[in-house]
Amino acid sequence: MGKKVNWASTFLGGASATAIAILLFGKPRDPTFEIVTIKSKSLKLQTLQQDLILTVHLTNPNIVPINYSSSSIDIFYHGSILGSGKVQAGSQPPKSCQLLKLQARLHGLRLANHISRFVSDVAKREMVLDATLDIKGTAKVLWWWDRKFEVHLDSCLTIDPIDLDVIEQDNRTAMKLSMFW
Repeated sequence: MGKKVNWASTFLGGASATAIAILLFGKPRDPTFEIVTIKSKSLKLQTLQQDLILTVHLTNPNIVPINYSSSSIDIFYHGSILGSGKVQAGSQPPKSCQLLKLQARLHGLRLANHISRFVSDVAKREMVLDATLDIKGTAKVLWWWDRKFEVHLDSCLTIDPIDLDVIEQDNRTAMKLSMFW
């Protein structure tokens, strides 16, 4: 007759191999964000509010899908908050990229403290904006195990304030993973 199979050892060996594979190939990597375009949606002259649409290229380099909650991106000019935009909750498959359209509103009256800098920036057609984003979500590690994460993004953008072209940007992300739920 055949040998008796020890199912406990077989299961333990398979689970160990899976855990080793996740540790070797599944090391979490920070997602990447890049603002591709900024487009003017409308300008309200009475309140000097500029509505924009930011097109953001988001890449998930990890081997697991992610789900993220809604959040907001804050936009600063020389340390003063100039406006914000909304990030809708969503998900992203593993090893993929997608374009997100974010609606943002800039408040022109907040430039009053920096009017001489702003006029100078418009004259040289280079304006530096900083943006920050904190977003929370979960990554599906196994069919029954989700890991919580938080991503913080700091972005420094140089734009043409007349055409709203992105001239240059420097994005830094930092991710924190929760070991358990």
